[in-house]
Amino acid sequence: MFLRRKNIGKVGVRIQDPRGVVMSEALSIHHDQAGHQFETNVDGHRAYLTYMDLGKQTLDIYRTFVPNALRGRGIAAALTEEALKFAEEAGYTVIPSCSYVERYMERHQRHAAKL
Repeated sequence: MFLRRKNIGKVGVRIQDPRGVVMSEALSIHHDQAGHQFETNVDGHRAYLTYMDLGKQTLDIYRTFVPNALRGRGIAAALTEEALKFAEEAGYTVIPSCSYVERYMERHQRHAAKL
């Protein structure tokens, strides 16, 4: 089986440390189309967002996972944004089954599928 994996490139993420100092970090996010996920590895930890292609140009984004060691760094937001960009560019409608993605879309005024 041929595995298609697309390196999306570097995505900037702004983080704030406990002292309030804002830093930025570049993430390398990969889109594994065969595995239906967006993923990144940071400091030896893997974070990912998974989706199902339901056909009829519809994606169901049903899970984001960021390990405890990486939380609070904007990684889930970066994964979500890349997935939504992919969906938009490919003409997909998104169903945000993942509660994080649903809140992200509400905060950023992105539209979900009308069911």
